[in-house]
Amino acid sequence: MNRNDFQQLAEIRVKEAKVLLDNQCFDGAYYLLGYAVECALKSSISKQFKEHDFPNLQTVKDSYTHNLHKLLVIHNLRRFAIY
Repeated sequence: MNRNDFQQLAEIRVKEAKVLLDNQCFDGAYYLLGYAVECALKSSISKQFKEHDFPNLQTVKDSYTHNLHKLLVIHNLRRFAIY
């Protein structure tokens, strides 16, 4: 997946979450919004990788996660990470 794929996926998940929220399906909306945040972070992280540069292998491996804390650390948003 590339940056645009993650951006589109985040937007789709937000729309789906709104449908659930409007129908008072709060648990599902909460879950999908979390997924949207994950996709948005991954999209933003991918901006660190230049097209013709060789990316840091550990950063790439660490990005393959659903762990929000790890994604915040990779994105240098440690102050928002819950320890």
